[in-house]
Amino acid sequence: HIQDPASQRLTWNKPPKSVLVIKKIRDASLLQPFKELCVYLTEENNMIVYVEKKVLEDPAIANDENFGPVKKKFCTFREDYDDISNQIDFIICLGGDGTLLYASSLFQGSVPPVMAFHLGSLGFLTPFNFENFQSQVTQVIEGNAALVLRSRLKVKVVKEHREKSSVQNGIEENGVVSANLEKEVGKQIMQYQVLNEVVVDRGPSSYLSNVDVFLDGHLITTVQGDGVIVSTPTGSTAYAAAAGASMIHPNVPAIMITPICPHSLSFRPIVVPAGVELKIMLSPDARNTAWVSFDGRKRQEICHGDSISITTSCYPLPSICFRDPVSDWFESLAQCLHWNVRKKQNNFTVEEEE
Repeated sequence: HIQDPASQRLTWNKPPKSVLVIKKIRDASLLQPFKELCVYLTEENNMIVYVEKKVLEDPAIANDENFGPVKKKFCTFREDYDDISNQIDFIICLGGDGTLLYASSLFQGSVPPVMAFHLGSLGFLTPFNFENFQSQVTQVIEGNAALVLRSRLKVKVVKEHREKSSVQNGIEENGVVSANLEKEVGKQIMQYQVLNEVVVDRGPSSYLSNVDVFLDGHLITTVQGDGVIVSTPTGSTAYAAAAGASMIHPNVPAIMITPICPHSLSFRPIVVPAGVELKIMLSPDARNTAWVSFDGRKRQEICHGDSISITTSCYPLPSICFRDPVSDWFESLAQCLHWNVRKKQNNFTVEEEE
């Protein structure tokens, strides 16, 4: 039996009570939609609203006396300090695709359903328009919506311990808090949940990157070029598409490997089954180090002896659809990427046919 991608539905075991509202920072155009949404959630639906503390520090929100009574009802949190993973029933994003990626990064385990409103620049992953937000939010609260389970990548970075990059109390020398930091003798291990892609590149070096790619323990190739992208189907329409890869529907269980400017005429992007384990390491004879980032964040250097292990996560991101997974995806291809947009060829007139 092959499951119909449009058959996945949002169902609640009990009515949702708490919602996390994520707003793009430093965007004045989102202030009014944010206020309207929060008033609707707290006063009309009597929901507990969680908001990141830095969102409320915006002077336009902090100095709005009319919004004060609503703001007092909020629960606030700070990224990397407060764990809210078990307190949220669903998430509402206001902004572009980056807000959805940020929501994903906040939940390193199970992710609540995400409703994303298109208020940014691209909007490939944000199918909802804000004009009719009341009825759309009500439908989600009532459990009347389709879902697409966007697979994520579970990434483990193992670094050889070096004196100059010592870590104390989970805080690196540059003051950045390490994500899910574990300590072993002589090793430093970090884990990430990634929605779009893991990018390994040559960084500031003028030399080609030279990294070995293993699949389930077998060396499959060495990448010589600007780097390599390991992406989910969701990430296939992001950096991977810009690097010449195919676009994969998010319901397809797969991992895509895409070279970035390879110095080879025959290195095509490949798709491997979900669940395989990829490992990326610097080649022993590489002239320089490499750099890795996860959904464009947490960028760090990879040296000889370090490794990046990647496989499909068991914690996908449930994305709430506007219509259904198939219609939403092709609508995004047409509206955001202008896929196969071309002026149509004229048909023949009667005289030309004769």
